[in-house]
Amino acid sequence: MLLYMSQSQEVTPSPLHSVSVAGVVVREDGRLLAIRRADNGTWELPGGILELEETPEAGVAREVLEETGIHVEVDELTGVYKNMTRGVVALVFRCKPSGGTERTSSESLAVSWLTPDEVSERMSEAFAVRLLDALDGNGPHVRSHDGQRLLGGNT
Repeated sequence: MLLYMSQSQEVTPSPLHSVSVAGVVVREDGRLLAIRRADNGTWELPGGILELEETPEAGVAREVLEETGIHVEVDELTGVYKNMTRGVVALVFRCKPSGGTERTSSESLAVSWLTPDEVSERMSEAFAVRLLDALDGNGPHVRSHDGQRLLGGNT
């Protein structure tokens, strides 16, 4: 006689994450490209959600162009940042401007080239650190935040 024992297999939903990309665009004079977002008015890096069919490098180039009018050459990954509240993982790349003219878009109220000090003044810690990490040459950094402040365990 054959006995079958069935184990209850509870299906646990997989956590949902989205992957975004952002560009730290550094001009020759050391100024950094930033946008003032149209949806919430905060200053941040140009960037957005990575589309399924694109590489991270292509995604960051597309997002920077869409939001600022600036074409970029993508240099290197400088950090991986997770917003623990929203489940968003952001890949941040240092870039060089390679053409175009600054302009706003439906996603940006303002586009500006900021000094590192201006970045620290205008952006929340969770976003300012992404630009500052890209300048230190010690990346890629891995950090987590709650949308405003960094959380412990950062490298």
